[in-house]
Amino acid sequence: MSEQNGSDTQRGERVRVTVSDGVADVRLSRPDKRNALDPAMFAGLVTTGERLRDDPAVRVVVLSGEGPDFCAGLDFGSFQAMASGERLSATAQLPPSDGPAQAAGQRAAYVWAELGVPVIAAVRGNALGGGLQVALGADIRIVAPDARLSVMEVVWGLIPDMTGTQVLPELVGRDVAKELTLTGRTIDGTEAARIGLATRTDDDPLAAAFALAREIAGRNPHAVRAAKRLLDQAGRVDLATGFAAEQVEIGALIGSPNQVEAVTANFAKRAPVFEEAP
Repeated sequence: MSEQNGSDTQRGERVRVTVSDGVADVRLSRPDKRNALDPAMFAGLVTTGERLRDDPAVRVVVLSGEGPDFCAGLDFGSFQAMASGERLSATAQLPPSDGPAQAAGQRAAYVWAELGVPVIAAVRGNALGGGLQVALGADIRIVAPDARLSVMEVVWGLIPDMTGTQVLPELVGRDVAKELTLTGRTIDGTEAARIGLATRTDDDPLAAAFALAREIAGRNPHAVRAAKRLLDQAGRVDLATGFAAEQVEIGALIGSPNQVEAVTANFAKRAPVFEEAP
């Protein structure tokens, strides 16, 4: 087991990472400020996600916040800076990106969608504004029934600018996305699951997320990555392209060492031992 920091000491170690048995435990680590987003947190999220993206030993990521909250959104310093037209997220020290997300806030949320492995967000307490948008970058969201979620930007005279306007309609429908965004109302985890903003609820979302992560980590990592690639294309490419991609992926899997091991282990009634995915 190893521990890594998603940001260096100068940035306050805003994101902490522990990797064990293929599961990366990623935690926003600013509990005294409800894990609020500041330039160091933006930088920590992006650099952590990019490092995990290149780590073949990582099969699943669990994303959560230390303390009682997931992330309460922008910290008050960012709002105070806006009064003079300053955008503190733009001061995050990051190398250029060649992906679709360019702004630091967008990258802090979208980097989790860019990972080749599944990302599970465990949400308890507050997931507000930018904090909710970070959770939207995950593939699966398990939330506490009493968690508080809000597309809160309009309350501050703003819009969601961390990929939320593009991701939210895909999850809850365009009309519900507009209602949540234009009112800024806060919903609990139970309603979030009902409308599709959350995958499901659990009284202990972190424990549930790790249980799910361990289950996924025990599957053929090449098949898991291929499934994520295909499912992420659904509705974003035409059917002919999607069907063709499906055949390419299945062709690469059939007869591969890990697929053979999955079959062999099933017949032998033992746990499979897979090679790491590149």
